[in-house]
This record gives sequence, C-alpha cells and structure tokens, in this order.
Amino acid sequence: MSELTTVARPYAKAAFDFAVEANAIDHWLEMLVFAAEVSKDDTIKGFLSGGASAEQAQDLFLKVCDVQLDSNGQNFVKVLAENGRLLVLPQIVIQFSELKAEYEKTAIVDVTSAVELTADKLTTLSAALEKRLARKVKLNCNVDASIVSGLVIKTGDMVIDGSVRNKLNRLATAMQS
Repeated sequence: MSELTTVARPYAKAAFDFAVEANAIDHWLEMLVFAAEVSKDDTIKGFLSGGASAEQAQDLFLKVCDVQLDSNGQNFVKVLAENGRLLVLPQIVIQFSELKAEYEKTAIVDVTSAVELTADKLTTLSAALEKRLARKVKLNCNVDASIVSGLVIKTGDMVIDGSVRNKLNRLATAMQS
C-alpha cells in the first residue's frame, strides 16, 4: 500500500496544483473520483493488467469516461496511461482529497458513540474539535453499542478513546498484571 502511495503522490500533487491554479478543485475531485471508479471495474482492471499498450488503455479509458472528463482531465488520463499508472487512480483520489482538506483547513472526524448523539451534543463536539484541531470539522457519526458509553474520536493519526469499553479493557489488563 505504501508503494501505491509513493507512486500516486506526484500525480495527485500535480493535479491538485493545476486545480488550484484553475480554481477548480471540486471539479477535479469529481473527475478523479469518476476515473478512479472506472479503474476499479473488474473488466477495465483486467484489460489494463493484461498487457494492453498505453494507446489501447488510453483509448478505452477515455471512451468509457467520455464527457465526465474535460480536456485537462483527459490529458491527465493520457499521462497516467503513458506511464502505466491508471490503476493507481483510487490512491490518487485519496491523496488529492488529503491535499484538498489541508488546503481548505478542514478535517474529517469519525465519531463513534454508544447511542445517537443529539444535535446539541454534535454542535458542542464540533466546536471543541474545531478549536483543538484549528480546522473546520466535518463529523462522520457512527453508533456502536459495544463501546457501552462515551466516544471514540478518530481523525488522521489522532485517536481519542473515551469509551467505557476501553476503560474496562485497561482495568482488566491492569488486574491481570
């Protein structure tokens, strides 16, 4: 996986820099997401992995994507095809999304709770996280009754586990040692 990240990084950076210059970050993200979904298709993946020439891969890919890609998006796909990197598109989308979040000073935060959080609690949590992270926060909320009570908050490398399940696990470990 880290190899794909390394391969995808320069392409994502180039696409993102171009999108910033053109003031079209959201448009580029849409194009990349569509192209990545095409590259995930089993038939397309088989064709691209089967030793097709760069021209054949490029032609097929552009025909499938058709009007979903503008001329700049088509040129980007051509470069990827010439370098045999069309299968890296899903990782390019991930890298591009991370660059977009950094550029816009936003963070996607996964919040897991034992019960559905009220609107007031979500607002309070969002404000606290925005202050702590110094970014605009978008919450992805999940319910998992197995955590008993409390919250598990994840964003990037940061994990805050304030769940009762975690506290019970730590207590059990302490008692066993």
